[in-house]
Amino acid sequence: MTQPPPPPPNQPPQQGGFGPPQDQPPQPAQPAQPGQPQQPPGQQQPGYGYPQPPQPPQTPPGYGYPQATAPQTPPPPPGYGYPGQQPNPYGQQPNPYGQQPDYGYPQQTMPLQPQPGQPAGGGRKFNAQLAIIVAAVVAIALIVGGGVWYASTSGDEGGKKDDTASSGGGTGGTDDKDGGSTGGGDTDGSGGTTGTSTTPVEKVPGNPASKVLFQVPAPEVGKDSTISTAGSWLTDKVYAKSGVAEVVGYDPDKGTKLWTIKLPGPVCQGSNHVTTDGRTAVIYQPEMPTKAEPSHGCSQVAGLDLAAGKKLWTKTANSGDEPISFNNVTVSADTVAVGSSSGGAAFDLGSGKQLWAPKPTDTCYDAGYGGGAKLVAVRRCGSYDAPELHIQTLDPKSGKVISEYKMAQGIAYASVVSTDPLVVAADIGEAAKDGSGISDFFSIDNKTGKLRTRISAPSDQYAASCDGITKIEECHQIAVGNDRLYLPTEEDDGAEKYSRANAIVAIDLATGKPTGQRADSGDDYTISPLRMDGTNLIAYKRPPYDKGGQIVSIDGGSFKETKLLENPATESVRDVETSMSPDYSEYHYSQGRLFMSALFASHLSGSDKEYLVIAFGAS
Repeated sequence: MTQPPPPPPNQPPQQGGFGPPQDQPPQPAQPAQPGQPQQPPGQQQPGYGYPQPPQPPQTPPGYGYPQATAPQTPPPPPGYGYPGQQPNPYGQQPNPYGQQPDYGYPQQTMPLQPQPGQPAGGGRKFNAQLAIIVAAVVAIALIVGGGVWYASTSGDEGGKKDDTASSGGGTGGTDDKDGGSTGGGDTDGSGGTTGTSTTPVEKVPGNPASKVLFQVPAPEVGKDSTISTAGSWLTDKVYAKSGVAEVVGYDPDKGTKLWTIKLPGPVCQGSNHVTTDGRTAVIYQPEMPTKAEPSHGCSQVAGLDLAAGKKLWTKTANSGDEPISFNNVTVSADTVAVGSSSGGAAFDLGSGKQLWAPKPTDTCYDAGYGGGAKLVAVRRCGSYDAPELHIQTLDPKSGKVISEYKMAQGIAYASVVSTDPLVVAADIGEAAKDGSGISDFFSIDNKTGKLRTRISAPSDQYAASCDGITKIEECHQIAVGNDRLYLPTEEDDGAEKYSRANAIVAIDLATGKPTGQRADSGDDYTISPLRMDGTNLIAYKRPPYDKGGQIVSIDGGSFKETKLLENPATESVRDVETSMSPDYSEYHYSQGRLFMSALFASHLSGSDKEYLVIAFGAS
C-alpha cells in the first residue's frame, strides 16, 4: 500500500533571529505559543501524533499499471501550504491586510531583477498584530483537531567532512566525497554531499540483478496517529534509520540491529550530512505526542555518533523564555546549524557548545541553513507582506558572513539546492502551478555573492520540487555537479503506443542554458536524479507494473547510461518498492546496495503490510 508522507507544516515568520550580528534597531517581542511551532491561519484538521500538513496524492505503482485491476483513489486537492491551483500572475499587487492569501506564497509585487551584493540591514519590523492572530488560530486548531502531523524529507549535499554518509529523503543535492551530487540525502543514495574528487567510485557489476537484503516492518503506532520517522544515513559500516522515538543502526548487508539510540520523542528531521567519522545531528520532540498535547515542538537538538551508536549531546535554544521549535537541521564541517521561523542557532558537533544564539535586537532571522561543503543561511528580513531574503555564505565556526546575495523583494521563501556551487530555488509569483515550490533557480557565486545566472524552470516542464517554506534544504529529484544542474522532465508519451516516459536534462550553471544532454527513462519508467558519483550522475528508474526498479549511472560527458542495479519484478517485492517514491521517501545507493525508507509510521486498518525500510543488493 502506497504511503507517501505529507510535506511539513508551514509556519509564518516570527520576530527575532540568530546568526551573525546585524546592526538593527530593537523590535518588540512576538507572542508565541509555548512548546508549539507557530503556524498560519487556514490549517487543516490535525491528526493525532504530529503537526499535520497537507496529504500529497497517492503514488501510483508505476507507468503502465493496468487501470482495470488497480483503480486509483482520486488524489485530494492541494492542502494547506501548497500554492492554489489558480496562478497568481507575476507582479500582482499584494492582498490588503486582513485578507487570507495562500500561505507561503503572499501575492505581491516582485521585481524581476534580483539585486546582488546588498547588505542585510534595515529590515522592516514584523507585524505583531498578525502574529497574535496566527498564534490564536494555531491554538484553536490544535485544541479542536486533537493532533498534528509531521513528516520530513531532505535534500542532500555534503562537504569537506561530509561525505562518508548522509541522510536522505527524496532526491537532489550537490557533490559527494566522490565528487558527486545527491539530493534527498546521502553520499551514496539520493542525498548529496560535496567533495573535490572527480573520479567515479561506483563499480559496474557483472550482473546487475539484485535481491532483497532485508526489510524492516513499519513500527506499530496508536490508532489514528501518525509519527515521524524522518532521517536515514549510510556509512561504510552502518545503515541508520529513525524509528518511533529512536534511531537504529543496522548491518547494511544483513539488516541485523547493531545499536539503538532511544529518544523521549519522535525525530522531526535528521541532517542530510554526515562527517567522515560518522557524526550527524537530529532535531526531535522532548516528549511523545498525546491527544492532550499533540505536539511538544521540535525543540531538542542532538549530535549523534553513528559509528559508536550513541547520542553525544542534547541542546535547546530559546526565544525569550520559551524553547524554539526548529524546522531545519544541517551539518557543515563540525557545525550543527538549526533554523526556524523564530530564527537559527548553531552548535559545535563534537561538544554541543553553542556557537551563536538569539539576539534581542535582531529584526531579521535565519529561516534555515544548507550544509555540506559550505554553510549557507537563508535569512529573512522585512515585513510579512514585503519580505526580503538574503542568501548568505557563512563561516561555520563564527557565523560571520563571507558573501551575500539579496533576492528581489517579495520573494518570501527559498530553498538551498546546493552549497558548492551555490544554487537556490524559489517559486516567484506562485508560477509553479503544481505546488513544486520551484519556478526559478539562482546560480550564485559563493565568493562574491553575485548572481551568475537565473534559470527558468516551468513546472509543466520539470518534475523537481522543493519546500522552502520551512525545510530550506528539502529538495527532491535534483542533482548538481560538473557545474551543471540536473533535472527530470515531466512525463510525456513514450516510444510505444500508450506508453509514458520522461528524461533527465542538464543545464549549465554559468550560462543558464541547456547543454543538450538528455537521458531518457525508457517506456513506462520514470527516471529521477539521485546524486553525483564523481563526474557521473546516479539516477533511479521507478518501474512499471511488471518490472523492478533500476539504478543507473549516466556518464557526465556522453550521457551514456549504464545499469548498476535492477530489482526483482516479483509482485510482492515490487509492491514494497513502489510504496516508496522519490518525492516522499529516503533513498541511498552505494557500492551495489539500495536502501529505501519511509518518512512516517501510521496506524492503518487495511490488510497490506507496511515497511519502514527495504534494502536491495547484488544477488
